[in-house]
Amino acid sequence: MRADPPIDSARLWADVMALARITDPAQPYTRRSFSPLFIEGRAWLRRRFEEAGLAVRPDAGGNLIGRLAGSDPALGTIMLGSHSDTVPAGGRFDGIAGVIAALEAVRSLGSERLRHPVEVVDFLAEEPSDYGLSCVGSRAMSGRLEAGTLSYTNANGERLADAIDRIGGAVARLGEARRNDIAGYFELHIEQGVVLESRRIDFGVVTAIVSIARLEIVFEGAADHAGTTPMDLRRDAGLAAARTIAWVAERAAVLVSAGRGYFVATAGLLEIAPNAINVVPGRARVVFDIRAEDHALATEFFAEIDRASSEIAAATRVERSRCALLSNATPAACDPRLRALLAQSAEHLGYSTIPLASGAGHDAAFVSRIAPSAMLFVPCRGGKSHAPEEWAEPDALAAGAAVLREAVRRFDAQD
Repeated sequence: MRADPPIDSARLWADVMALARITDPAQPYTRRSFSPLFIEGRAWLRRRFEEAGLAVRPDAGGNLIGRLAGSDPALGTIMLGSHSDTVPAGGRFDGIAGVIAALEAVRSLGSERLRHPVEVVDFLAEEPSDYGLSCVGSRAMSGRLEAGTLSYTNANGERLADAIDRIGGAVARLGEARRNDIAGYFELHIEQGVVLESRRIDFGVVTAIVSIARLEIVFEGAADHAGTTPMDLRRDAGLAAARTIAWVAERAAVLVSAGRGYFVATAGLLEIAPNAINVVPGRARVVFDIRAEDHALATEFFAEIDRASSEIAAATRVERSRCALLSNATPAACDPRLRALLAQSAEHLGYSTIPLASGAGHDAAFVSRIAPSAMLFVPCRGGKSHAPEEWAEPDALAAGAAVLREAVRRFDAQD
């Protein structure tokens, strides 16, 4: 039987909605990292952190951190958080819910003092930024914000390094952002999928954040007249791309049932040249987004695509001029002990859980490189995310904050 969660659900909901209102009115809900609206949202968060009794500071990587001291300074930090930036015309819950639920979990402790210090973090620029990089703050915290990326520029020519300094970071002291004191990290996030809603399950306990790879293939044929070139004499690069796209989708569907975890493949980018209705395509470029819980399976799939696309090129009388990985991040497994704490906390409060892989990237993927990390998914309506229609129920967020609170208390008692 469920007990009422020890959470001020009205306060939590009011805070989520208040932060969401700091948006571009012409394009709700937009609060891009490094923008004036983002800075305004950060100022609002700082006030809420301070009102909760947290000691607030930005770190050198531009993360906003609120800290509650523990009774034993020798113990590591329990960290909770997510991000407050959005994609253009995004939603009110992606990232925001995780930051506010973390804050509410800590606020709800009241006078209860833990042995561990606890921190609530708003990570900088989790979403792809205007500088061409995502997860800027969690990269910095994990020591993976590479020097070369700091010279990336936005459309106005501002360097990422200067932008980090502008919003309160300190790139000259970037090494100070690196942490080695985190005992455990918990992140709440909307599911961004329909599994929990469709199965009527309260929470998903994330098993791993999948690897994400981008694979580019380019076919070179001959641009000929669409009306005068016989079918058997064409060198149609578009046809080769289409057959490859179909092959990838069909093969991915088979691999889903291989029993090796979450797996998806998408042809998200297709370019045809000269892209004229009456011209046989002379060139085609396709970029695949491939995500897998089992990195070895993804690697095997890359080799299969290499072979298949080469055979398709030969069959369609075109040249495959390129087949290359543009990026290939490894998966991040969530910590078994922290996963168990989340599941046990939910069960204690009367909620149901299932294990789920995350098909999207999160700050937890970088934090997991330096500390035990775990994620809790709450349902979102219709699986909609990164859109104004994004929605999570107030009761679901309050319940999620209660699970975070219970997990923190259990972690503190055990460690």
